[in-house]
Amino acid sequence: MPIPMLDCAAEYRRLQAQIDAAVLDVLSSGHYINGPNVHAFEQEAAGYCGSAHGVGVASGTDALHLALRALGIGPGDEVITTPFTFIATAEAIAYTGATPVFADIEPDGLMLDVDRVAELVGPRTRAVITVHLYGQASDLDRLNALCRAHDLALVEDCAQSFGAEFAGRKTGADGAFGCFSFYPSKNLGGMGDGGLVVTANEQHAHLLQVLRNHGNDGGYRHRIIGYNSRLDELQAAILRVKLTHLDAFNEARRRVAAQYREQLQGLDGLDLPAELPGRTHVYHQFTIQSGRRNRIRDALRAEDIACAVYYPVPLHRQEAFGGLGSTSLPVAERAAERVLSLPIFPELSDENIARICALVRKAL
Repeated sequence: MPIPMLDCAAEYRRLQAQIDAAVLDVLSSGHYINGPNVHAFEQEAAGYCGSAHGVGVASGTDALHLALRALGIGPGDEVITTPFTFIATAEAIAYTGATPVFADIEPDGLMLDVDRVAELVGPRTRAVITVHLYGQASDLDRLNALCRAHDLALVEDCAQSFGAEFAGRKTGADGAFGCFSFYPSKNLGGMGDGGLVVTANEQHAHLLQVLRNHGNDGGYRHRIIGYNSRLDELQAAILRVKLTHLDAFNEARRRVAAQYREQLQGLDGLDLPAELPGRTHVYHQFTIQSGRRNRIRDALRAEDIACAVYYPVPLHRQEAFGGLGSTSLPVAERAAERVLSLPIFPELSDENIARICALVRKAL
């Protein structure tokens, strides 16, 4: 039997009665844009993260872009970020006219190396975007200290980390902004696109509300050029249901990860995901590393088992950002040659976990 990377339909089946009821309530209400579910979800999600304000937007990419716009970042500015992430992180910087500057990553968690970030801070640097990769938090204490020392804004890309913690704090609430995606594959996934920005700053929250709605500050008064980037009322209703189950789903992901660890531990030529001290991993992905990555991938695919490489080409090597230039970021480049993400979702059965692990062991 095939094994997918994730099974969104299985999650729907578990929650079908609640989700169907929520959707039907919206449809019968006649209120489809910026309705009561959007406002309630913004408050509930911000409260879950430990932040004062939440602003729903149309996607995780928009969350990052509008956060940078709210900071006033634009042409001539630089924003330091990781090369080892989905392109949306750096796209959001480019949308503002600012320049993304890529710092290399740590070899264990594969997230921003704070020492490398410090080396790149210059007179045009305005912000740092850290990505909580694969469901584990970055080193927020060191990043905050660095940003305070240089008067920089810290933006958290939490697309993969809803519910993850650093020193008991949920990701998203440490920086000037925490930016979330509700793409269906996320730990808290909708049934379409959606995003959220959380912030402690009331003025920033209001500016985000203006930016997401064509720059409208009320009564068709447009003091700035904005965007059409609203979280859909139907998606908000679905996300409200799922948010109440998020901790249980994340715990189920940790159960799957623990079984992978038990069955793959000690294999020569295989590195398991780091679980860094003081952090609660929510396992958006379970990503192994191996010099024989392609051999493992081919063995899984031959048995109709999904797997994926996140990410095969670091952003500093992407044509959109200059391609094969002179910049070398060796840790990110090595990771791109070694990483492989295995199926992980709350409903993944013990039998299928064992089947996957047996094939990995055989391939090695």
